[in-house]
Amino acid sequence: MHRPVPLPPSLRQPAAARAELAPFLTPSLLTVVTGARRRALRGGDRQIDTAHLLHSLLDSDSEAGAVFEGGHQLARVLGYLVQRSIGYGLRWQRSVEDTGTRRLLPAARGAEARDSRASGWSPAASAALEEAFRRAAERGEAQARGLDLLAVVAADPESRAVEVLRRAGVDPDALVTRIATRIGGGAAS
Repeated sequence: MHRPVPLPPSLRQPAAARAELAPFLTPSLLTVVTGARRRALRGGDRQIDTAHLLHSLLDSDSEAGAVFEGGHQLARVLGYLVQRSIGYGLRWQRSVEDTGTRRLLPAARGAEARDSRASGWSPAASAALEEAFRRAAERGEAQARGLDLLAVVAADPESRAVEVLRRAGVDPDALVTRIATRIGGGAAS
């Protein structure tokens, strides 16, 4: 008999601790979340957003980097992400990545910005991580992987991560399709 996989506590609750999330993340994805938090703090940003998650994914999860069409595409994305702190993306500083009311992700519908501010996650980043948990649970896996998170941030047309992908010449829909093929085809463990 199939037993449902439990979902972690909501990230919109105040300060979802790393220890609380650890059982729901692969070690690789835990490294990504930690790296995104560090990037946000270092950049003086108020919250962890989807661009922080994307940058950390590409820096620390080789499986995520492998779904891009060649090294040139990955290099362009990383180039835009690196520029975030020196010009590109400065308009994002001190601003919230959407309130979540227009998001397509069900986890973000009705999310209030103050809840995300208290947790340190933008509504979009919070919804993305929660949706990554759901994707893994739907496959019967207890832990979300980096590819789950990458697929979700690339599927949200209003996220900062998708803005970076588009500026770097990456088609987010094609990226999501490649991820689905890799996860569905068993190429990723």
